[in-house]
Amino acid sequence: MGDIMSEEKEKKTRRTRRTTKKRSVVDSAVRNAACLSDGCNPELVIGAEFDGVFEMPIIKKPKKIIIPNNLVPFSKMEKADPKSFAVCEYENDVEFKDILVHPDEYIEILKKYQGFISPDCSVYRDMPLAIQITNIYRSRAIGYCFQKHGVYVVPCVRWGDERTYTRKFLPERVAFSGVEKHSIVSVGSYGQLKDKVNRYYFEAGMDAMMEELEPEVVLVYSKMPNHIEEKYPNTRFVEYPDWTSVVRGD
Repeated sequence: MGDIMSEEKEKKTRRTRRTTKKRSVVDSAVRNAACLSDGCNPELVIGAEFDGVFEMPIIKKPKKIIIPNNLVPFSKMEKADPKSFAVCEYENDVEFKDILVHPDEYIEILKKYQGFISPDCSVYRDMPLAIQITNIYRSRAIGYCFQKHGVYVVPCVRWGDERTYTRKFLPERVAFSGVEKHSIVSVGSYGQLKDKVNRYYFEAGMDAMMEELEPEVVLVYSKMPNHIEEKYPNTRFVEYPDWTSVVRGD
């Protein structure tokens, strides 16, 4: 009897696991479908100019560079005064998925803020290169769309492994495609300087970006190492505390 009960219990556990897994996969697919369907929303780039072999939509240099007073993550934007903050996405992708799925719903809202940093879609070094490039494209496409509709947009520049920021493997530094030279850009260093490996890739990508884009202004979410700023005296670096520090009043 005990063996029969144990066997039935095991079967029930397996059925529960399958049901739970299936529900999780379906929910995830529904939640993210619009991010991947229809060629990553081709309507976003109608009228765009494209850069490089991967045809990244170009986010134009603004006629006048505006430096925001503060940065607020997209998921916390309702807690910030639009007159004093620009909106960024330096947070987990799931926190700003709605702007990827329904960008048109945020155009008028974002016009009220000091500006908008194009989405910081994850570009991890262990991702397949195709996904790294796709997420760089998605950030440029959203940025271009908002800029076209009158939002002040600063391109977020994010790189992954060295295939994205060197020419060793590709004919161009794809991490910087779609961004004009001598403009304003934004980078996020939060979590990138805690260990030697992450610091190496962050600093190598920074040097490549500075060489490629020669930006006038770099907005930094978190801290920029002093020795990097000292290497580029013709560029203005503006640091912003991460949102956790803002809330704590650090």
